[in-house]
Amino acid sequence: MKNKFNLIIAVNLALLIMCSNAYPCTGITLKSKDGGFVVARTVEWALNDAQHNKILIVPRNKQFVGQTPEGYNGKKWKGDYGFVTLTAYGQPYGPDGLNEEGLYVGVYYLPEFAEYAIYDRAKAENSMSVGDLMQWMLSSFKTVDEIIANLKSVIVVNVDNKEFGGAALPFHFKIVDPSGNSKIIEIVNNGEVKIYDPYIGVITNSPTYDWHIINQRNYLSLSANPNSQMSFEDYNLKPLGGGSGLIGLPGDFTPPSRFVRAAAFTASCRPLETAMDAVFESFRILDNFNIPLGAIVPKDYLPTDIVSATQVTSASDLKNKVYYYHTMWNRQIRKIDLKAIDFATVKEQIIDDDESKTNSVKDVTPILN
Repeated sequence: MKNKFNLIIAVNLALLIMCSNAYPCTGITLKSKDGGFVVARTVEWALNDAQHNKILIVPRNKQFVGQTPEGYNGKKWKGDYGFVTLTAYGQPYGPDGLNEEGLYVGVYYLPEFAEYAIYDRAKAENSMSVGDLMQWMLSSFKTVDEIIANLKSVIVVNVDNKEFGGAALPFHFKIVDPSGNSKIIEIVNNGEVKIYDPYIGVITNSPTYDWHIINQRNYLSLSANPNSQMSFEDYNLKPLGGGSGLIGLPGDFTPPSRFVRAAAFTASCRPLETAMDAVFESFRILDNFNIPLGAIVPKDYLPTDIVSATQVTSASDLKNKVYYYHTMWNRQIRKIDLKAIDFATVKEQIIDDDESKTNSVKDVTPILN
């Protein structure tokens, strides 16, 4: 009877994952006239509250040990740079992070396509989990070119992490440095590493990145320019309001549709004078990708500990080395200024600014005398 009950739970969890498209993250990059680059993204995890709102501060010179299916017997290294990172389920890594040199690393779900290398005990000293890869990049490098040049020195293997909500961890990566240099890294076919130039800085989820680029060809006619009026015999037809050039823009929450939509909003973004302008514009653009929990999760499987599928939205100012974010619990934008942190002396610590789990509301009601 117990085995039957466990089977029912497993089937229900699988159904939830298949039906809910539970991990629809969307990422963009905006450039400002003052030479700034802002990398922003939404974070969704519709199974339950993954505690993405908790920020980990990691000091310089930390000693790391990579994880393999056999335990913590993988690659060992000392971090040259400190960084901040979102977390997940108390793990020392999460959806994205920014290091003290302004290098950004973001992870995005890639189910059914990401395939890490088959673990070889003889190569354990160069092996690590996908979470370790994120920490290795943030702690070891300051440019995208440095990462790409050293990527072949590590082997990413699949590690079952029961603490990560019981879900598999098939990810691909977006990396960006303050110069604007950026790459997409995908690990497929049991360890084959593929690297792509981002399409105007956009990334979502499955399928693989090359597929999304091909799919963009279906939307070449999209434009911010309105359609022209047309006459048919006695009828003179004009567009109904603004935005008629974007008719046909997909509005659903699937990864292909979000990719097309994010590309359209990035391409049509207004000129931005400063990096701070780009930060606020990135939050405005990503408001179009906020997902109400009930829109992607069947009513019978709505989790009770999460108020939204979009748990966090972040924006990393690479030029000024500032990490901004707001959460499902509190929409007020908060920031961590990495320049103000002495990563040589700071203690590893968690910042949790959502302890009250209450949105800030400012009362501006006029008071009559």
